[in-house]
Amino acid sequence: MTMQHDAPAPGRPRDDRTNTHTLPRPSEGVWPGLATPPVAPVKARIAESLFRNAVRSLPVRVVFPGGERIGAGGPDSPVMRIERPAAFFARLGAHSKIGFGESYMVGDWTSTDLPGLLTPFAATLSTLVPPALQRVARRRVEARRPREEVNSLEGSRENIHRHYDLSNDLFALFLDDTMSYSAGWFADGSDDLLLAQERKIDGILDMAGVRDGMHVLEIGTGWGGLATRAARRGARVTTLTISKEQQQLAEARLAEAGVADRVQVLLRDYREARGAYDAVVSVEMVEAVGAEYWPTYFAALDRLLKPGGRVGLQAITMPHDRMVVSQDDYTWIHKYVFPGGLIPSVTSIERNLAADTTLHVAERRSLGPDYARTLGRWRERFLDRWDDVAALGFDETFRRMWEFYLGYCEAGFRVGYLDVFQMGLARR
Repeated sequence: MTMQHDAPAPGRPRDDRTNTHTLPRPSEGVWPGLATPPVAPVKARIAESLFRNAVRSLPVRVVFPGGERIGAGGPDSPVMRIERPAAFFARLGAHSKIGFGESYMVGDWTSTDLPGLLTPFAATLSTLVPPALQRVARRRVEARRPREEVNSLEGSRENIHRHYDLSNDLFALFLDDTMSYSAGWFADGSDDLLLAQERKIDGILDMAGVRDGMHVLEIGTGWGGLATRAARRGARVTTLTISKEQQQLAEARLAEAGVADRVQVLLRDYREARGAYDAVVSVEMVEAVGAEYWPTYFAALDRLLKPGGRVGLQAITMPHDRMVVSQDDYTWIHKYVFPGGLIPSVTSIERNLAADTTLHVAERRSLGPDYARTLGRWRERFLDRWDDVAALGFDETFRRMWEFYLGYCEAGFRVGYLDVFQMGLARR
């Protein structure tokens, strides 16, 4: 397992944008400070007490070295095996929203059924720690979001770069042939991920009313799957990305699909977009915008849409009360996977539309259970093809990080803590 500290990788500059915040660089096997647990004996004891109290009522089995077992789970319930209790509780006590995932990354604890284990934790996420202690932790203990991860024009490009530019080849190994990195929509009785992704794309294009002869704007290109399908409907597509690596592969894939003459891939932020379009589509991009820029983002959808046009918006969501209390938190997901991200609520989307646009939600459908299935398929494919991922230069720490990310998200969608909606937006 490779766990470097603050030394830069050969040929790459050290990335210290502040004196206190040194970034993990998973594509280079650089994990600042991860190898050494924090020294926080009082916090560790508090964390252990809270953890033991919370787990006693959960349908899981937690096994300690020496054979001690806690939890309300039966013989078939998921098992959490704590290999290094002192390190685990030290990390959990120092930064609970980061330390739990970091402990998995370094092997302080393991599980043979990670999504199954995380599901009951996700179901009781808001009550595992007493609300009064949550408020104290937010004020005095928990890490706050780094200022440099705000989604300004420059900040957004860096945040996107840190995730989507890990490696095009990495994403190709676990995604389907459309390279869709968003929820699929499975037909009844079908477990085919490719068909689910094509159905999802058709669903959002239908909500936007995309048809032959239209000029469509897509905000968030991905790797060109939606633009390809829109072009095959006879539409002309302008699609925006701020990832150079995604732009290059999307253009190659569009050419291979024979639709490059109908699609223009621009390296451009949504705030820099100009023109007027018959339809606008944006799939799971709003989560990377940030609350302070939601008014700008939704106003852009309105500004870029021709009279009579519709917007197809796909958005991951969370309950509004949880979003409000957690929107300033800095979590494991922010540190290692999606810097600058914030999942909106349906209420926050509707309020921003009402305040800053002439648009409203005319129709919507939930794909939450489908996202759980999608994430499960991604995790299985990633683990099955780990040898190929490792050949790209990713280390064992990355494997556990990515497995935890996919399993953590799958658990959230399983229990409804997270949802995802396709929304058709029309003018009021």
